[in-house]
Amino acid sequence: MDNTADTGPILVGVDGSSSSIAALRYAARVAAAFHRPIQAVTTWDLPVYAEAATVVGWSPEQWAEELLDRAIDEAFGAAVPQGVTKTIRPGPPARSLIEVSWHATMLVLGSRGHGGFAGLLLGSVSTACAEHAHCPVLIVHGTADEDGAHEEKP
Repeated sequence: MDNTADTGPILVGVDGSSSSIAALRYAARVAAAFHRPIQAVTTWDLPVYAEAATVVGWSPEQWAEELLDRAIDEAFGAAVPQGVTKTIRPGPPARSLIEVSWHATMLVLGSRGHGGFAGLLLGSVSTACAEHAHCPVLIVHGTADEDGAHEEKP
Protein backbone atom coordinates (compact mmCIF):
# COMPACT_ATOMS: atom_id res chain seq x y z
CA MET A 1 0.00 0.00 0.00
CA ASP A 2 1.09 3.56 -0.55
CA ASN A 3 0.26 6.93 1.01
CA THR A 4 -2.85 7.43 -1.12
CA ALA A 5 -4.53 4.65 0.87
CA ASP A 6 -4.94 7.14 3.72
CA THR A 7 -6.78 9.64 1.54
CA GLY A 8 -8.36 7.53 -1.19
CA PRO A 9 -12.00 6.57 -1.57
CA ILE A 10 -13.80 3.53 -0.29
CA LEU A 11 -14.22 1.44 -3.46
CA VAL A 12 -17.26 -0.77 -3.86
CA GLY A 13 -17.56 -3.43 -6.54
CA VAL A 14 -21.13 -3.40 -7.86
CA ASP A 15 -22.68 -6.02 -10.14
CA GLY A 16 -26.33 -5.44 -9.22
CA SER A 17 -26.60 -8.56 -7.04
CA SER A 18 -28.17 -8.38 -3.58
CA SER A 19 -24.70 -9.04 -2.17
CA SER A 20 -23.28 -5.97 -3.93
CA ILE A 21 -26.24 -3.86 -2.72
CA ALA A 22 -25.38 -4.94 0.83
CA ALA A 23 -21.74 -4.01 0.13
CA LEU A 24 -22.81 -0.53 -1.01
CA ARG A 25 -24.79 0.00 2.20
CA TYR A 26 -21.94 -1.26 4.36
CA ALA A 27 -19.42 0.88 2.47
CA ALA A 28 -21.49 3.95 3.35
CA ARG A 29 -20.97 3.18 7.03
CA VAL A 30 -17.24 2.64 6.53
CA ALA A 31 -16.91 5.81 4.44
CA ALA A 32 -18.65 7.86 7.13
CA ALA A 33 -16.36 6.42 9.81
CA PHE A 34 -13.20 7.18 7.81
CA HIS A 35 -14.51 10.46 6.34
CA ARG A 36 -13.87 9.14 2.85
CA PRO A 37 -15.92 9.35 -0.35
CA ILE A 38 -17.42 6.25 -1.96
CA GLN A 39 -16.44 5.19 -5.46
CA ALA A 40 -18.92 2.64 -6.84
CA VAL A 41 -17.28 0.58 -9.61
CA THR A 42 -19.02 -1.53 -12.24
CA THR A 43 -17.23 -3.37 -15.01
CA TRP A 44 -18.36 -4.73 -18.33
CA ASP A 45 -16.90 -7.22 -20.76
CA LEU A 46 -18.17 -8.61 -24.05
CA PRO A 47 -19.23 -12.25 -23.80
CA VAL A 48 -16.54 -14.60 -25.10
CA TYR A 49 -18.83 -15.91 -27.83
CA ALA A 50 -19.84 -12.47 -29.12
CA GLU A 51 -18.07 -10.21 -31.51
CA ALA A 52 -18.73 -6.48 -31.27
CA ALA A 53 -20.23 -6.48 -34.75
CA THR A 54 -22.81 -9.17 -33.82
CA VAL A 55 -24.17 -7.34 -30.78
CA VAL A 56 -26.24 -4.82 -32.70
CA GLY A 57 -27.96 -2.14 -30.66
CA TRP A 58 -26.37 -3.12 -27.37
CA SER A 59 -24.06 -0.70 -25.60
CA PRO A 60 -22.16 -2.39 -22.77
CA GLU A 61 -21.20 0.99 -21.30
CA GLN A 62 -24.85 2.11 -21.21
CA TRP A 63 -25.92 -1.23 -19.74
CA ALA A 64 -23.26 -0.94 -17.01
CA GLU A 65 -24.24 2.64 -16.24
CA GLU A 66 -27.91 1.69 -15.90
CA LEU A 67 -27.01 -1.27 -13.68
CA LEU A 68 -24.93 0.98 -11.43
CA ASP A 69 -27.68 3.62 -11.23
CA ARG A 70 -30.26 0.96 -10.27
CA ALA A 71 -27.96 -0.53 -7.63
CA ILE A 72 -27.26 2.86 -6.02
CA ASP A 73 -30.97 3.65 -6.06
CA GLU A 74 -31.80 0.28 -4.48
CA ALA A 75 -29.12 0.69 -1.82
CA PHE A 76 -29.88 4.30 -0.83
CA GLY A 77 -33.08 5.54 -2.49
CA ALA A 78 -33.21 9.32 -2.26
CA ALA A 79 -30.62 9.35 0.56
CA VAL A 80 -27.47 8.76 -1.52
CA PRO A 81 -24.45 9.61 0.65
CA GLN A 82 -22.64 12.78 -0.29
CA GLY A 83 -19.50 12.23 -2.34
CA VAL A 84 -20.56 9.02 -4.12
CA THR A 85 -18.96 8.77 -7.54
CA LYS A 86 -19.56 6.17 -10.23
CA THR A 87 -16.89 4.47 -12.31
CA ILE A 88 -17.56 2.19 -15.26
CA ARG A 89 -14.59 0.21 -16.55
CA PRO A 90 -14.20 -2.23 -19.40
CA GLY A 91 -12.62 -5.57 -18.57
CA PRO A 92 -13.03 -8.51 -16.24
CA PRO A 93 -14.28 -7.50 -12.76
CA ALA A 94 -11.45 -8.86 -10.60
CA ARG A 95 -8.69 -7.40 -12.76
CA SER A 96 -10.42 -4.02 -13.03
CA LEU A 97 -11.07 -3.75 -9.28
CA ILE A 98 -7.50 -4.75 -8.47
CA GLU A 99 -6.21 -2.08 -10.88
CA VAL A 100 -8.26 0.72 -9.28
CA SER A 101 -7.44 -0.44 -5.75
CA TRP A 102 -4.03 1.31 -5.91
CA HIS A 103 -5.53 4.60 -4.80
CA ALA A 104 -8.19 3.30 -2.38
CA THR A 105 -8.49 3.34 1.39
CA MET A 106 -10.46 0.09 1.21
CA LEU A 107 -12.27 -2.15 -1.27
CA VAL A 108 -15.71 -3.41 -0.19
CA LEU A 109 -17.27 -6.38 -1.97
CA GLY A 110 -20.23 -8.66 -1.53
CA SER A 111 -19.34 -12.28 -0.89
CA ARG A 112 -21.33 -13.58 -3.85
CA GLY A 113 -22.17 -11.97 -7.17
CA HIS A 114 -24.30 -13.12 -10.08
CA GLY A 115 -22.02 -15.85 -11.34
CA GLY A 116 -21.07 -19.37 -10.62
CA PHE A 117 -21.91 -21.74 -7.86
CA ALA A 118 -24.28 -20.61 -5.12
CA GLY A 119 -22.83 -23.04 -2.56
CA LEU A 120 -19.40 -21.41 -2.51
CA LEU A 121 -18.53 -19.23 0.45
CA LEU A 122 -16.79 -16.60 -1.71
CA GLY A 123 -17.12 -15.76 -5.35
CA SER A 124 -14.18 -15.75 -7.74
CA VAL A 125 -14.04 -11.93 -7.85
CA SER A 126 -14.02 -11.48 -4.08
CA THR A 127 -11.42 -14.24 -3.71
CA ALA A 128 -9.10 -12.73 -6.35
CA CYS A 129 -9.47 -9.23 -4.91
CA ALA A 130 -8.84 -10.42 -1.36
CA GLU A 131 -5.60 -11.99 -2.56
CA HIS A 132 -4.31 -9.31 -4.95
CA ALA A 133 -5.84 -5.89 -4.14
CA HIS A 134 -3.48 -3.06 -3.23
CA CYS A 135 -5.58 -1.98 -0.24
CA PRO A 136 -7.48 -3.68 2.57
CA VAL A 137 -10.50 -5.66 1.36
CA LEU A 138 -13.76 -6.00 3.29
CA ILE A 139 -16.05 -8.80 2.13
CA VAL A 140 -19.65 -8.40 3.27
CA HIS A 141 -21.56 -11.62 3.97
CA GLY A 142 -25.32 -11.72 4.30
CA THR A 143 -27.50 -8.70 3.68
CA ALA A 144 -27.77 -5.19 4.99
CA ASP A 145 -31.14 -3.71 5.84
CA GLU A 146 -32.21 -0.14 5.09
CA ASP A 147 -30.38 1.22 8.15
CA GLY A 148 -27.17 -0.55 7.17
CA ALA A 149 -27.50 -3.05 10.03
CA HIS A 150 -25.88 -6.32 9.11
CA GLU A 151 -27.66 -9.63 9.41
CA GLU A 152 -26.37 -13.05 8.50
CA LYS A 153 -28.14 -15.23 6.00
CA PRO A 154 -29.44 -18.50 7.43
